[in-house]
Amino acid sequence: MKLNKIHHIAIICSNYEVSKKFYVNILGLHIIKEVYRKERESYKLDLSVGGNYQIELFSFPKATIRPSYPEARGLRHLAFEVDNIEVAIKELNGKNIITEDIRIDEITEKKFTFFSDPDNLPIELYEK
Repeated sequence: MKLNKIHHIAIICSNYEVSKKFYVNILGLHIIKEVYRKERESYKLDLSVGGNYQIELFSFPKATIRPSYPEARGLRHLAFEVDNIEVAIKELNGKNIITEDIRIDEITEKKFTFFSDPDNLPIELYEK
């Protein structure tokens, strides 16, 4: 098997409008397509990340809460590459998004930090 690239990442949110605002207005992702599926009472929002990747944002009524704590099994975090981490942090902080202190990856010596989406999903910024 030959895998070419990551096609998409799916996120189920608890409040569609809040998460849509966060991913579009705060993170600046572009809307590809938005669909309301009446039979599921569910929205599906396709978002473009840098023109190469896609995040699918879903809303479902009564979606169960997934446990999230350090080193839990499953998806650990979502990471975005940025050119300048200080500039990205300043922009996020200006939009009232709290970020952790910058850390240095001990293997690559690159700068990175974390913050959370509206459902407390950990998001990492990793400097190019």
